[in-house]
Amino acid sequence: MQDQSPESGSDAYGVAAGELRSFVERYERLEAEKQEIADQQKEVMAEAKGRGYDTKVLRKIVALRKRDKDDIAEEEAVLEMYKAALGMA
Repeated sequence: MQDQSPESGSDAYGVAAGELRSFVERYERLEAEKQEIADQQKEVMAEAKGRGYDTKVLRKIVALRKRDKDDIAEEEAVLEMYKAALGMA
């Protein structure tokens, strides 16, 4: 006699396939949202560039704002030390 519980045989496969499909579809929606956000970020930078701002510097500022102030200060100190060692200061 075969086990006919929902977790056995083709029923379990159907449940697993449904769950798998759900994960894939959720991931795909997030990918689409991520692309939408990336497009909006490009638009913001294009607008800033059109107004005369240096987008390379803007991106650097955004990256710096995400970092810890102590990490930034340490990196800048090392950079100054290296520049001085190379006669660039």
